[in-house]
Amino acid sequence: MTAPHPEDERWLRRAIELSEDARAAGDQPFGSLLVGPDGELLAEALNTVVTDDDVSAHPELKIAVWAGQNLDRERAAGSTMYTSCENCAMCSAAMVWSGLGALVFALSGASLMEMQGGRHDSLALSSSEVFDRASHRIEVRGPALESLAAEAHRGYW
Repeated sequence: MTAPHPEDERWLRRAIELSEDARAAGDQPFGSLLVGPDGELLAEALNTVVTDDDVSAHPELKIAVWAGQNLDRERAAGSTMYTSCENCAMCSAAMVWSGLGALVFALSGASLMEMQGGRHDSLALSSSEVFDRASHRIEVRGPALESLAAEAHRGYW
């Protein structure tokens, strides 16, 4: 993992806003977005696990699926996913399959597990551990803005 770049803060703040929107809608507080190689916003998603009654309705998975359907390999490899929280193993694997090139996250999976009292084993396998076995390199930057990202989770779990 490397430290976030100065320009990452803007996108992380938006991902955190999306996590707050998800919580306000009655869902788990997670939000993500995808930024293309030229710095343009390509897609945004909220967690809708509760409202869709779908355990796979993670915003990171939605964005990875969107990328796989809409981006060629070169554009995908140059794109960066920004998330309010580090990806679970399912979403990390989806990033591998869709060919995305980088993940930048605010709240670490370890910090979230601590806030949840260790109740969610899906975060026990870090995104870096999944990416270490990938067929292509995925850069990981984070955590950053952890205390801000944690606010959406306070009292939820």
